[in-house]
Amino acid sequence: MVLGMSLQTFTLLHVIISLIGIAAGLVVVWGMFSARGLELWTGVFLLTTILTSVTGFFFPATAILPSHIVGVISLLVLTVAVVALYYYHLAGSWRWIYVVSAVLALYLNVFVGVAQTFLKVPVFHALAPTQAEPPFAIAQGIVLLIFIGFGIIAAMKFRPPPLLNA
Repeated sequence: MVLGMSLQTFTLLHVIISLIGIAAGLVVVWGMFSARGLELWTGVFLLTTILTSVTGFFFPATAILPSHIVGVISLLVLTVAVVALYYYHLAGSWRWIYVVSAVLALYLNVFVGVAQTFLKVPVFHALAPTQAEPPFAIAQGIVLLIFIGFGIIAAMKFRPPPLLNA
């Protein structure tokens, strides 16, 4: 039992929150490309991505796992994004700091999603059972390159609307 739920139910909830965070994050990044803030989507992205990291710590573990380290990094990055957006209102350099931290938080969520896919989906697991095989490295490399591109484009194009800048 985890938080009063079976492990299976808790895992399903965690996955649903993660997928909502990833989908909302992609919408937010797309909004950055078109210089729009998309406040509602941004709030959903930040909240669900924070919840993804937090709920990840509730899974049973006997040692610190790589997922815990990624979770801590994600929460630190998300703290920066939240501060840049809601405290500094994206003023000055806080605009690009927000963009980089938001894109990095989304990348970390997708990174873990890819890792979990290789662990849990039989077709992918057969390709990289230990996650040390080339298919896993290639998949993660492609994801990294995509997100580097996302970050560069978003940093160049995102100009927050006056409401977010107030």
